[in-house]
Amino acid sequence: MPILRRFLLCTAIPVALLLPAPVSAQSPAAVRAYDVRILRDTFGVAHVRGRTDADAAYGLAWAHAEDDFGNIEQILLATRGYAGRAFGKAGAASDFLLAFLDARATAEARYATDLDDPTRALLTGYADGLNAWAAANPQDLRRETRAILPITPQDVVTGFVLTSPLFFGLDGILSALLEDEAFPAPLPEERGSNAFVVTPARAGDGVTRLFSNSHQPWTGPLAWYEISVHSDEGWDFAGALFPGSPVPLLGHNRTLGWTNTVNAPDLADVYRLTVRDSAGAMWYRMDGAWKPLVREEAKLRVRVAGLVLPVKREFFRSEHGPVLKTERGYFAVRYAGIGDARQVMAYYRLTKARTHAEWRAALALQSIPATNFIYADATGRIDYVYNGLFPRRRSGFDWSGIVPGDTSATLWNGYVPFDSIPKLLDPPSGFIVNANNTPFRATAHADDLRPADFPEWMGIEPQMTNRAVRALDLLTPMSRITRDSLLRVKYDAGYSRGSWMGARWRAALATDTTGDARAAAAVRLLATWDGVLADDRPAAALGARIAGDWVSAKYGRYPAPAADVSLREAARDLQRTFGRMDPPLSTVMRMRFNGRDLPIGNGGSDVLRAVHAARDRDGRYVGRAGDSFIMLVEWDGSGAVRSESIQPFGTASGRPGSRHATDQMELFATNRLKPVPFTEAAQRAMLEREYRPGSAPLSDPRVP
Repeated sequence: MPILRRFLLCTAIPVALLLPAPVSAQSPAAVRAYDVRILRDTFGVAHVRGRTDADAAYGLAWAHAEDDFGNIEQILLATRGYAGRAFGKAGAASDFLLAFLDARATAEARYATDLDDPTRALLTGYADGLNAWAAANPQDLRRETRAILPITPQDVVTGFVLTSPLFFGLDGILSALLEDEAFPAPLPEERGSNAFVVTPARAGDGVTRLFSNSHQPWTGPLAWYEISVHSDEGWDFAGALFPGSPVPLLGHNRTLGWTNTVNAPDLADVYRLTVRDSAGAMWYRMDGAWKPLVREEAKLRVRVAGLVLPVKREFFRSEHGPVLKTERGYFAVRYAGIGDARQVMAYYRLTKARTHAEWRAALALQSIPATNFIYADATGRIDYVYNGLFPRRRSGFDWSGIVPGDTSATLWNGYVPFDSIPKLLDPPSGFIVNANNTPFRATAHADDLRPADFPEWMGIEPQMTNRAVRALDLLTPMSRITRDSLLRVKYDAGYSRGSWMGARWRAALATDTTGDARAAAAVRLLATWDGVLADDRPAAALGARIAGDWVSAKYGRYPAPAADVSLREAARDLQRTFGRMDPPLSTVMRMRFNGRDLPIGNGGSDVLRAVHAARDRDGRYVGRAGDSFIMLVEWDGSGAVRSESIQPFGTASGRPGSRHATDQMELFATNRLKPVPFTEAAQRAMLEREYRPGSAPLSDPRVP
């Protein structure tokens, strides 16, 4: 959120300086005893087994804190408005959003009334687990974190309220307002995701398959953490979550599972207000009358050069929602899920569902405002829900831009019912795929949803990623989508000539190379390429280099360099760094973490084997994001479930001294998966150690 950071700090900082905030003397409140065990498998993955769901949530919090408290800490500080104190300008944007979106107040006001008893018990267990770990490990806490203890259930809910609108691009809309730019097209960031489900009939072997392939950063507060939770109350789920979540956000239980991909419907609207200042009071016009515009102030504390400085930023509220004042005027923002605090309850119910009807009922709460859900279960059923809280808008307005804020005709107050949003259940083709593309291309074309069945004002995105085009090109002709063929598709690293990337590729081949011998050689090399980013393709490094330019521009929403410019720069760069334009891809693309350095032999930007890399000091490109937590779930003909998974580095990437910080790297780099032990018997067969939270500090074999 760099634009928001500049917006916050453009306000003059008072001369008076504040000393660093004092550390609170609070200590975690007394809590009940929790009956929970943690079983760590040979990859260090925690399998938490509790008597109740709350017991398991306590153990989940403890296990995750052991492995990666630093990233959990960032989320917790953001929920209290302490990110600016801890992280300076970067954290100040989060603190402003906390106030602007009224996230903390929403969580506190709705906690007791909107969340059911089981969810509140779960949240209490999770918060108690974090507090217990913090009390046992004070040396590992930031000074700012000690000041906000004890962690409360409302902190956890606030985290969901704060981050949910960012998944459908609200931060991009606010930045566009502040920069006087056109609003970004509905387009998810390229960290997107892939998802595949296949029925037993289409697989040909009686097995239902769900392939979860999320694309996220490999480290940081948006990196996945793998875990499984089990309780005597029936919580029985294996999957992954983000720091600060008390429940897995995708994965499977015994009978069903799902994964998510980011979608990009238009779920936020901006209103231009007509405002007047009368005797120091602010008013906005609505239907010919004047209504009070409520003035508020975000009181931020921002660490700069070791000092904590006060920064005040004014904003307003109208009946539309929060209001920004910019050089162009006053603009109100109204977005899907505004005022809702039930997100965590919906995810909890999804993990507890045992039937398709129960799973759909959890989504029908309409408290998860966005993201695609792709589903499969032990009965062979598959489903795709283009999930979104779609505002019930009136026709006749351009909802993709700024709409008039002085008429109630634009002020929506409800959402499209769940029964009326796009869904694709059990298509005859027997498969569904999504790769951050329009919901109208998800399977064999004859079985696809039809755009004409949904009004334009719903703002459903039309785009197709290369990944989506390529997946459909590969899957549709297959008479059987076997396990092996599904794996080949998931790890495919090719560009489709029919995709947007194919058009750029053809433009590069048309480069005028007159008088430029190196460019001519690059065109000849590129002409031999079939579009696959793999070690055995001599042109793969050149193709990856120029494709990276285009993908960065497309998803960064800035003008892409001309195709011939990308070609010339890529050729020059490779020649200077490697002495040739055709080095093996694995020489150029690497995985580097915690002292390990491994080659990546296939993958790149906007291919199904997604690897998003940044240039390192030695000229190599080092993976930073893309394929992250991957899970293949299978139900056989008898309904028995098995699954495999992988992460880029390891489950303990937040503990550099542990061998589990990097013990999955080689498997990940070579496109292999590891088993997920789901039952207690399977967990004991892979058991490395078992313990109760607090019984002893976590220790495991160290890196030599």
